[in-house]
Amino acid sequence: MLKAELRTIYSHLCQDDMPMVRRSASTNLGKFAATVEPAHLKTEIMQIFEDLTQDDQDSVRLLAVEGCAALGKLLEPQDCIAHILPVIVIFSQDKSWRVRYMVANQLYELCEAVGPEPTKTDLVPAYVRLLRDNEAEVRIAAAGKVTKFSRILSPELAVQHILPCVKELSSDSSQHVRSALASVIMGMAPVLGKDSTIDQLLPIFLSLLKDEFPDVCLNIISKLDQVNQVIGIDLLSQSLLPAIVELAEDRHWRVRLAIIEYIPLLASQLGVGFFDDKLGALCMQWLQDKVYSIREAAANNLKRLAEEFGPDWAMQHIVPQALCKHLMH
Repeated sequence: MLKAELRTIYSHLCQDDMPMVRRSASTNLGKFAATVEPAHLKTEIMQIFEDLTQDDQDSVRLLAVEGCAALGKLLEPQDCIAHILPVIVIFSQDKSWRVRYMVANQLYELCEAVGPEPTKTDLVPAYVRLLRDNEAEVRIAAAGKVTKFSRILSPELAVQHILPCVKELSSDSSQHVRSALASVIMGMAPVLGKDSTIDQLLPIFLSLLKDEFPDVCLNIISKLDQVNQVIGIDLLSQSLLPAIVELAEDRHWRVRLAIIEYIPLLASQLGVGFFDDKLGALCMQWLQDKVYSIREAAANNLKRLAEEFGPDWAMQHIVPQALCKHLMH
């Protein structure tokens, strides 16, 4: 009796005249549904969910979207396809960008709940629409999920449907969209495999590395190791290293700092011979940078390089040059 009464009270709250009350009730839909018996879940809770998704307040509808993923995990796949999937597809085209934004954040979680075939036929087209949404905020949310979404798909589907959108987003008019993309795109390399990474992703990486906004470059630099694991250090150094060297003298000190912090990892991957040839001079050059944080990072960088390559290398390459620079000052 108590459970039935609680379900009735919750249902009334979801239909309250005050939007603030309906919003609060909608926020807890997933948690409440998790405590309800399966028989009531399919009837009472799904009716409440349907009512919330048709609310005239977009702030209520977008919170109902949050409940989609939670409900999808509680329902059987066939019920999820019947009740949740159509709502998500409609919400992906909602008149409110806030609702579409929420869908972009939640969509990939539903893919596992509905299975591969509905994902391919219904959710992939919805996601592609969100990646090409006319609101930058929606594109930001969708761009931040490209790797997670690609992992759910086969490499072929990711190349066919997601990659064309990724190419478009890499030159998006909003720097925040490009930054969101740059923060996750490197993770697509293991998903797509070596050939597609070389042919399709490397040009996009280079484009983002040369972006005029520092945050975009920084997001690429910080994830280079994910690409190295797929294509190997030789190809990585041939394709991306020239751009990295160019960034080492970037006018934005935060970009230079990010390069310095990545150097020890790059050094361990390149090996001592290649490092001395391509990057050794840069490491000493940073000691004379006009920004204190760069000089401090450069000193710490030399310490880490000495630990990586050993004392003999340090005595031969670091100590003489450091002493020379000290005497010059």
